[in-house]
Amino acid sequence: MRLKTALLGAAALAALAPTAFAAGHEGPRGRDGEVKIIYWQAPSIMNPFLSGGTKDIEAASMVVEPLARYDPEGTMLPWLVEEIPTVENGGVTEDLTQITWKITPGLTWSDGTPFTSADVKFTYDYCTHPEGGCAQATKFEGVASVETPDEQTVVVNFDGPTPFPYGPFVGNESPIIQAAQFADCMGAKAPECTEANFKPIGTGPFVVTEFKPNDVISMVANENYRVDGKPAFATVTFKGGGDAAAAGRAVMETGEYDYAWNLQLAPDVIATMEQGGKGKPVVGFGTLVERIMLNHTNPDPSLGAEERAVVRPHPFLQDPAVYKALSMAIDRALLVEVGYGQAGRVTCNWVPAPQLYASTSMTCDTQDIEGAKKLLDDAGIVDTDGDGIREKDGVPLAILFQSSTNAVRQDFQALIKDWWEQIGLSVELRNVDSSVFFGGDPGSPDTFQKFYADVQMYANNFAGTDPQAYLGNGLCDKAPTPASQWQGENISRFCMEEYDALHKELAATGDLEERGRIAKELNDMAVANGMMIPLVDRGRLSAHSVTLGGVDLNTWDSELWNVADWYRIK
Repeated sequence: MRLKTALLGAAALAALAPTAFAAGHEGPRGRDGEVKIIYWQAPSIMNPFLSGGTKDIEAASMVVEPLARYDPEGTMLPWLVEEIPTVENGGVTEDLTQITWKITPGLTWSDGTPFTSADVKFTYDYCTHPEGGCAQATKFEGVASVETPDEQTVVVNFDGPTPFPYGPFVGNESPIIQAAQFADCMGAKAPECTEANFKPIGTGPFVVTEFKPNDVISMVANENYRVDGKPAFATVTFKGGGDAAAAGRAVMETGEYDYAWNLQLAPDVIATMEQGGKGKPVVGFGTLVERIMLNHTNPDPSLGAEERAVVRPHPFLQDPAVYKALSMAIDRALLVEVGYGQAGRVTCNWVPAPQLYASTSMTCDTQDIEGAKKLLDDAGIVDTDGDGIREKDGVPLAILFQSSTNAVRQDFQALIKDWWEQIGLSVELRNVDSSVFFGGDPGSPDTFQKFYADVQMYANNFAGTDPQAYLGNGLCDKAPTPASQWQGENISRFCMEEYDALHKELAATGDLEERGRIAKELNDMAVANGMMIPLVDRGRLSAHSVTLGGVDLNTWDSELWNVADWYRIK
């Protein structure tokens, strides 16, 4: 069977061309002095393989890079390679079991040493080491081996036909790390390599000179960067911490910073800040979904360290009546109005885009408190002792609801707590500093991967336009556990044999329309079976100084994807 027509589709790859860099400002490297970036969720590490947090992945994207990435339209671009391999150009075999990447000649690491195929293979070995935990393991799902016939060639072999072979080494979540620097950081030793994890040697436009976890990153221009005259900025101050409001003011009102990420603020607050005249907001929709994850394991603190958030099942959250009632009680339209305005849309789905993969079968637009109550009543989940809290099999429906510290999220938590209490639950709210929550520290009890709560709220998305790897986040073997140093993308610990089997079918399906159908079915299966409660399809809203040129907001990759092109408008 020939699957060549399914490989992304001709339209999706039509615009592939050598990496394009913005023109409009030329001169020597470092000519524009300092650029100041603020991420109110502070990076805690510069190794994206040891953190699933967006703030860590995006900070690292200024230093370590993938072979290919996505532009703001979702088009794949060759980055450290000469072209995107396809069946048509011979880079992907007809049976879709192999892809060959040709590294651009002459590339060097920031320390001046050659960038070779050995580094690419090492990255694969590093992330798939059986004794380690890799936050981006799904990118290598289905890879049988990586070969290096010569210094410029990387051959990825899959264990079966793979219609979308662009998971490994593509996008901001799958960059290349230097073999020489990380050679002694394999497996269980990975988190111990502080110097390498804080100051990775990269091919990107900047080099880390000082890293203060959860505080400030100092960078300088990479003198060995492959493009003459770039980056325009000699130094970067990357400030982390605070809150979204302070970050927004620092760009749009005071002008203290040049770029502020993820301004998760109410619409009227953004409008007021913009009146300051120092900066302007930018927004773009992609696949970012604010959701509530439901724990499928038991987070009871009385359980031992090897059992908590590992032992199945949760006392009540896997009962369909419970998770459906929780969803029915939520007024998503009000959440959008309160939290995002034009930068948000109600969603019932985990994957809201692209259109080919976005399901329309789920409904959740209308809040139904009375319907939620009836659903629980009919299931026999009632208050038997008169304390106002329903019980299931004698266990009170008492929920610990955690999220990262953020004004909009705390507003959401307060509203949802009220709605859930109206239907007979007890709800305790908890918020954790975002730098810790998304930090990935295996020793911390407060990370979203550890999930020591009943439900938790946050947002994430996927790089590129194909959701296969992202939907792999629901696979049984991707759950964070003590054995994986609490790394893994299946945060809810959702596990269904049928889901795993259907995802395997997706990975072997070539026809684009059929891939879309299967992806929608996977989306519906995850939501209908209580993996999560989707809330808001969020536009990515950030802000930049009116004097900062070259910014091109990207929802399909890192927001800092083209930081090499930024320059000062004078």
